[in-house]
Amino acid sequence: MFELVHTPIAGCYEIQPRVLSDQRGCFVKTFHRAEFAARGLQLDFDEEYYSVSHAGVIRGLHFQLPPMDHVKLVYCVSGEVFDAVVDLRLGSPTYGQSFSSTLSASHGNGLYIPKGLAHGFAVTSELAILTYKVATAYSPTHDAGILWNSAGIAWPIADPILSSRDQSFVSLSHFQSPFHFQSHD
Repeated sequence: MFELVHTPIAGCYEIQPRVLSDQRGCFVKTFHRAEFAARGLQLDFDEEYYSVSHAGVIRGLHFQLPPMDHVKLVYCVSGEVFDAVVDLRLGSPTYGQSFSSTLSASHGNGLYIPKGLAHGFAVTSELAILTYKVATAYSPTHDAGILWNSAGIAWPIADPILSSRDQSFVSLSHFQSPFHFQSHD
């Protein structure tokens, strides 16, 4: 059981599951096939992985190019992150706009990210573990990104720890998008 919260970006949802807590800790169900199907969400994921990051780290803004573009489902299972997406779909009413949300282990919330959105996060706790389910397998030749500070995101970290790869991406204004918006209304 979960609440599906619409974000300002079409097809991107915050998932707020029921968190069962007691003196032992908590239990959170992050995926339920029948509930995802009933809401028209992606059911098949080819890979699942996680990242461990320290305070002050920003990872992103990442995506895969077509035909290996994919839906992502992300959850923070330890700590807390400031999670952000940018709409890269040509023809979208929110093209170039971003949405951000705090994901945390204590709230159990996640983000459902459709194809054509760049994704990144900043670690706001001492340590954070983010899990990802992706609808297509990792493809190095389709792996891409845009510069983390080029999309107007109000990152909560002034001087982040970044990979050289994330620092080398083109800015949003120089990105030639291969993604196209398709309304599902």
